[in-house]
Amino acid sequence: MNYVKTILITGGAGFIGSNFTKYIYKKYPNYRIVVLDFLTYAGGIDNFESRMMANKERFEFFYGNVCNNDLVDELVAGASIVVHFAAESHVTRSIYDNLIFFETDVLGTHSVANAVSKHKKTVERFIHISTSEVYGTADTDTMIEDEHPLLPMSPYAAAKAGADRLVYSYWTTYNIPAVIVRPFNNYGPNQHLEKLIPRFITSCILNEPLTIHGDGSAQRDWINVKDTCRAIDKIIHEDADKVVGQVINIGSGKSIDIKTIAEIIVKKMKKSKSLITYTDNRPGQVFRHTANIEKAKKLLNWQPKISFEDGLEKTIDWYKNNREWWEKRLWMRKVPIINKDGKKIIH
Repeated sequence: MNYVKTILITGGAGFIGSNFTKYIYKKYPNYRIVVLDFLTYAGGIDNFESRMMANKERFEFFYGNVCNNDLVDELVAGASIVVHFAAESHVTRSIYDNLIFFETDVLGTHSVANAVSKHKKTVERFIHISTSEVYGTADTDTMIEDEHPLLPMSPYAAAKAGADRLVYSYWTTYNIPAVIVRPFNNYGPNQHLEKLIPRFITSCILNEPLTIHGDGSAQRDWINVKDTCRAIDKIIHEDADKVVGQVINIGSGKSIDIKTIAEIIVKKMKKSKSLITYTDNRPGQVFRHTANIEKAKKLLNWQPKISFEDGLEKTIDWYKNNREWWEKRLWMRKVPIINKDGKKIIH
């Protein structure tokens, strides 16, 4: 079969990456998909369906590091679309083991951007997945892409900010067809257990404490991963003149505090609020994120379709029904935390 497009997805075995890969695979049967992933703790082959893995003509998986320039160049050379998810992506881990974040997030992005620059005659679109963490704490009601300063508050956020600006510089210098996407807090199926919502859900299933850092007043903008996939899909297929060179927030435009999230989850799962416990605030804590999504609405004719209430219900059901997937990842919930005295502790 002659495929209309070949999409290279770096970090495609991770949480958002695997959801996006499956979304594209189901929606576009005439697209060929190539995934590059180093299968660190956050990614897994079991995030893909077996029938998808078996279809070698449409789906090809490469185990490799995004910092491998030769491999990245080879894969980008055969792609018409590049979606770059590959990154180390956990704030807490970046506090005690930060070098790998700069290697993967900055140098890995450098590798991909160089390859795109070399093959820009055949690469139609390069979508770099940044993060809302590059903004730091909101200093306005909502964070507008071209107005809010970048004030990253953790090594992870700093590495992602470096990658974000690297891609922007390649667009201005080398005219690569880049679009920078800043997703806010995603949640949904296949999210690893170090992240807040799956950690709270699985804690309820196991009747273990739901540990909140600080007093729980820190707020986040929560967006269902399926809505994020829809937005990236629209960026791929929108006219280049509208989106290339743009930075686009993907969020809900609303914020919910961590304490409320914990209370909602224990209520939905019919558990006692006594499971909710508190510990020291972590270093680099962002106290509020709220997306301004007017640009996404205008450029992409996109807005979230899934309410937090409905999305959370489905996410809880997924973790209830997929214990085999997450039980082998339970160790991910026991990540070291650095307290204010610089001491490693386990929660």
